[in-house]
Amino acid sequence: MSSFLLPSFTSLVLILLHFFVLVSSTEVTHDGRAIIIDGEKKLLFSGSIHYPRSTPEMWPHLIQKAKLGGLDAIETYVFWNAHEPRQREYNFEGNLDLIRFLKEIKNAGLYSVLRIGPYACAEWNYGGFPVWLRNIPGLQFRTDNKQFENEMQNFTTLIVNMIKNEQLLAPQGGPIILAQIENEYGNIMKPFGEAGKRYVQWCAKMAESQNIGVPWVMCQQPDAPQPMINTCNGFYCDSFKPNNPKSPKMWTENWTGWFQKWSEAKPHRRAEDLAFSVARFFQTGGTFQNYYMYHGGTNFGRFAGGPYISTTYDYDAPLDEYGNLRQPKWGHLKELHAAIKMMDKALLQGNATDTDLGNGVTATKYTDEGNACGCFLSNINTTTDFTVVFEGAEYFLPAWSVSVAPDCKLEVYNTAKVNTETHIMIKKPDTCKEGSQKLSWSWLSEMHGDNLKGVGSFSAQRLLEQTSSTVDDSDYLWYMTSVDVKEKEVMVLSVNTTGHVLHAFVNGELVGSQYSLKSEWNFVFEKNVSLNAGINYISLLSATVGLENYGSFFEYDSYGIVGGPVKLIGNGNNSIDLTKNKWSYKIGLNGMEKQQVFADENCNTRSLQWKTDYIPTLKPFTWYKANFESPIGDEPVVVDLLGMGKGAAWVNGYSLGRFWPNYTADPNACKPCDYRGQYTDSRCRTDCGEPSQRWYHVPRSFLKAGLPNTLVLFEEFGGDPLGINFQTVTVGTTCAKVDEGKTLVLTCQAGRLISDVTFAAYGDIQGECGSFKTAKCESGEPVLSLIKQECIGKPLCSIDVAIEKLGACASCAGIPKKLAVEAVCS
Repeated sequence: MSSFLLPSFTSLVLILLHFFVLVSSTEVTHDGRAIIIDGEKKLLFSGSIHYPRSTPEMWPHLIQKAKLGGLDAIETYVFWNAHEPRQREYNFEGNLDLIRFLKEIKNAGLYSVLRIGPYACAEWNYGGFPVWLRNIPGLQFRTDNKQFENEMQNFTTLIVNMIKNEQLLAPQGGPIILAQIENEYGNIMKPFGEAGKRYVQWCAKMAESQNIGVPWVMCQQPDAPQPMINTCNGFYCDSFKPNNPKSPKMWTENWTGWFQKWSEAKPHRRAEDLAFSVARFFQTGGTFQNYYMYHGGTNFGRFAGGPYISTTYDYDAPLDEYGNLRQPKWGHLKELHAAIKMMDKALLQGNATDTDLGNGVTATKYTDEGNACGCFLSNINTTTDFTVVFEGAEYFLPAWSVSVAPDCKLEVYNTAKVNTETHIMIKKPDTCKEGSQKLSWSWLSEMHGDNLKGVGSFSAQRLLEQTSSTVDDSDYLWYMTSVDVKEKEVMVLSVNTTGHVLHAFVNGELVGSQYSLKSEWNFVFEKNVSLNAGINYISLLSATVGLENYGSFFEYDSYGIVGGPVKLIGNGNNSIDLTKNKWSYKIGLNGMEKQQVFADENCNTRSLQWKTDYIPTLKPFTWYKANFESPIGDEPVVVDLLGMGKGAAWVNGYSLGRFWPNYTADPNACKPCDYRGQYTDSRCRTDCGEPSQRWYHVPRSFLKAGLPNTLVLFEEFGGDPLGINFQTVTVGTTCAKVDEGKTLVLTCQAGRLISDVTFAAYGDIQGECGSFKTAKCESGEPVLSLIKQECIGKPLCSIDVAIEKLGACASCAGIPKKLAVEAVCS
């Protein structure tokens, strides 16, 4: 055979590679019903997991738990300010490694939805926008503005090229089946007028020009131009209709709870209501639904938005802040996903027929040409249960519930009937280590140095805006000036500020501190101060607690003491206006930004001269340090900062975020929680009168196994570190109340075993976990002893809820029976 008939080795490799891409590539399109993948319509459940709010070591476990929970896809924003903190300087390291995160999704066999934005909102600092944008002359956010559009396109193209280069788009064999441009712009676009409409058109054209080969979505955008898909965000989207018949009905954010703010009680959303919202969405023609959040995680560093959004971003999600299953929410949704998937063919290809059964009860039947069918029966009444008959089958529909009947004959799931176990999580000290609760502390004072004498890094003949000056390199900005008075006197220092916190120093002494109240981000600080004859130094330290992340024109929001006025007010007309003085400025704190006391390589250096002779408490501007051993095991670790004021925390140089445990929640915000009826973020709050956040997540990857670990705290207001301790988060109690004909399952966590069963009964059982009680009837059999025998000493036990196993009861005739069990994990 002649040699010219044989392809070269290089050519052969290229041919094989081309063949591999063709084989593994995925075609993604859509019609007016659903997303279509390789020619097949798909019914998709997705969940939001934000890569920077966890760690790379956590990602595989979070993604696998999402998959086990019945998800098909993982959705995430891309966070512009995290990746481009300074113009054209990029960071994709550590928990900002977007590519690694997407590859973990691919490895798990799931799809990905990439919300490039690049505006995110997400309760993220400045909504994800880099603060340096506001210093570009003439730039205006999110409108037909050339400077902004240039920067937005530059970053969008950067991300698109990265994912293309890594073969992560579905047509390349990757997991990404959808992308998003902009985010919830329709909610705030009205003030932008015609320029806003032109901007939407520009966004669509720019996105299409990226040639990514998968559909683009624009959430909350009623005028989204084709081929953009307009999608819905909110607590309920059953009544949503896309703006074009070619677009499927998609829900990009089903809010599983709500975010936590300093001063607010903890928000929750009941599993029954969340499941109700999902079932109603699919009943009314939806085919793609994403949970926001499926795992909320933690706002490490200074990425919490705001103002006043806390470090925890738990969001009452199916996976809690630490990655644990939140039961019953996780399990109840898993069962819903399985029930709906049982009739996906009918939902995707069939025709829907609605039947009004009266009293707010509606039956929806989907049938296709192949006779596949599926039925939903919903009761949107908020107080009354109903029993109805539909096509010869009887259904009991509790108020505010949806039943799923995949064959239109037998209910397999009802959103209000929770048959999944409930976990009551506890914090456990590391009792295996002697003295593990007692930390030995050392401390340093924050050295303000020349800041108290007016020496700064730059100056101006006016009061500058804080974020434009710091470019968000720090929460803190010093404003410094001096005043010459003829004789010693007492005057009122008056400062009008739009900063969140103000600390005032006169002649080197702290004279007072003040922070803004909830929803009132500007305040006037006033304090009597003693001035000496001659030169007096006025040093004002302004601090922010997260920048605004939502709304129209928030780039024009002012922070700090910009414009003032700042005055010294004496008796009568004796006042001195310092507003137009020459002011010196310095960004940040010496210990935090300059010395980086918290850094692992710095915090043990002798030059810092940590003191151990005594430990001051309630002392503002103090650094504390303690060494500790890692808690044993692999359960999530938290540090209890109760007793501290406000500041920031680090472990081995890794930022845990801001802390503020002495900011307590409104004691009157908590009311009895009923899942029935329209949910709002003010419903179902808990822990009123308690710290808004007491516990702070310490990811296991931050810790050094077998070596001393170092906790460093910066305390701004004054606190007491002596009670601080590390604990692990685990299941303390597991319990369930399960209908007859189902299976009751109880599980513990991380190798822990069921050590006791504190309640077990079969019959008409009332109440919830922790308050079970029998009502009209109860089986005469020794159910408690039976359950103890089946469960104690095991990490998991399951019981079939059947008369044959649990015993009959004559007085229960005609009454639905349940098995309720409460057990302790140790």
